[in-house]
Amino acid sequence: MTNQAISPGLWALAWRRLRADKVAMTALSLVTTFLLIIAASGAGLIASDWEQEAGVSYAPPGFIGADAASKTQHIVEEALPENPLDPLADVLRELRKLPANAAPAPTNDYGIADPLAKEMTEIYAELAKTGKANVAERMSTLPFGADKWGHDIVKKTIKGAETSIVVGLVAAFLATLLGTLFGAVAGYFGGLVDDFFNWFYSIFTSIPYLLLILSVAAVLQQKGITTIILILAFTGWTGPFRLIRAEYMKHKAREYVMAADAIGASHYRKMFIHIFPNISHVALVQVSILVVAFIKSEVILSFLGFGVPVGVVSWGSMLNEAQNELILGKWWQLVAATGAMAVLVTAFSLFTDALRDALDPKLK
Repeated sequence: MTNQAISPGLWALAWRRLRADKVAMTALSLVTTFLLIIAASGAGLIASDWEQEAGVSYAPPGFIGADAASKTQHIVEEALPENPLDPLADVLRELRKLPANAAPAPTNDYGIADPLAKEMTEIYAELAKTGKANVAERMSTLPFGADKWGHDIVKKTIKGAETSIVVGLVAAFLATLLGTLFGAVAGYFGGLVDDFFNWFYSIFTSIPYLLLILSVAAVLQQKGITTIILILAFTGWTGPFRLIRAEYMKHKAREYVMAADAIGASHYRKMFIHIFPNISHVALVQVSILVVAFIKSEVILSFLGFGVPVGVVSWGSMLNEAQNELILGKWWQLVAATGAMAVLVTAFSLFTDALRDALDPKLK
């Protein structure tokens, strides 16, 4: 009795190719790390206290140090020419006359002494004594700095990643689901049904994508995670629709579908039990491609003010805040948000390219 070699299936061959690709496995490990981080954040294991005021306002990163940051800020202020029309010029001039060994007065973001600092300190001290307030000591530096309200940038970036990645994943799944359903119906039935969906597809693709999502966001005028997901899903189904429709037009005339029709299989069974398993890799690749596109779209929407509501942090809202902080020389929130997004998007894009090549039957 001879042993016959069993031919591996499409998924087994795809996994074999992915394991042999070092770049793909490195990208997969980075994507998995991000997913584990946001899972831990969603479960409340990490970054649950990101709104706690852990540091002073605009606390610099620990590797810079508070002294170095204050010296840099002092140099920047000295380099700026004095505006003779500035109503606060006299106050700033008097502050510069203070002796070097004088205790620094509490100041606001613009270097002006806070006239209520003493009173507020006494109020917080009394509240702390009576136990009516939990006044924690703010750190002068944090691992990667703090924002205007003293929030830890590292924890804020993790919480922002949770929002942006969840929006990208859920919206990509819904958009692919819609595109698959529309493409399956259009490609399988053809005729007037196909003409209707092609007309619907032409309307969506005739409008530039960014303008389309901004228009839908402006019409809905409801800021929230669910709204963003629906906006991205209802505007991003066109790519999966085009590919799935072509696959169904190609597969509906093959022998296994004719055999299913000969034994009396229903249209639903032929579409989703017989044909779809043979083209499911196309839908999977589309999901991975749309995740990257929707993460960037969410960042754009939140940056422009059409995205997450107040009180919810995402990479887009962090970039929105960072543009004002750059004027004051506070760069760490911008670097944290853009750096995390660049690493994730690059890793996801590399893995998507490798997955698409691995699932291509022509490369067997």
